[in-house]
Amino acid sequence: MNRTPVVFIHGAWLHALSWDSWAERFASRGFRAFAPGWPGEAAAARDVRKFPEPLGGIGLGALTDHYAGIVRSFDISPVIVGHSIGGLIAQHLIGANVGRAAVAIAPVPTNDVPLPAYPARLRPLARAEDMDRMVSLSPEQFRHVVANTVGTEESDRLFARYAVPTPRRLLADLGCAGAVRSPHAVADIANTGRGPLLLLS
Repeated sequence: MNRTPVVFIHGAWLHALSWDSWAERFASRGFRAFAPGWPGEAAAARDVRKFPEPLGGIGLGALTDHYAGIVRSFDISPVIVGHSIGGLIAQHLIGANVGRAAVAIAPVPTNDVPLPAYPARLRPLARAEDMDRMVSLSPEQFRHVVANTVGTEESDRLFARYAVPTPRRLLADLGCAGAVRSPHAVADIANTGRGPLLLLS
């Protein structure tokens, strides 16, 4: 039986529960599947929506360090699977020789690759007093940004179960709206000794 750990890292506007079906599939094939949430993330998305404050000050550095600590805690080096911001973190970690392999699914761009356009409602991000605030998506925006391959009823069901607000500080760290990108928004692409990396986009 393959007991390799697999650590799943979710992206913006989604709760860790969004990995449930993936974790179940990997576990059914003998892997040790883990989908730990962000620091301070409540056990259910509805609770995060009601009380988002514990996530408010999280930036990319803190989030990357959080998952680096989790990946390093295993006796057997894990495979890291990340989506969106989680995909960026997966690339950063494997480039730093943290983890045995990584899969980045539709990752936020790294290094000098420009970001796609973000909705105008996320601007401006420059005011320091706004950095601890959260940015939420409406059910309609969630369908447009996340659940755009399903109907309205299914999208609304997914929103209720998985949608959470995202820290404005984190969006600024990614370079949204012209903010200065965090030094963690990089991957060491010259490290030929790292584990394998699969990019899906």
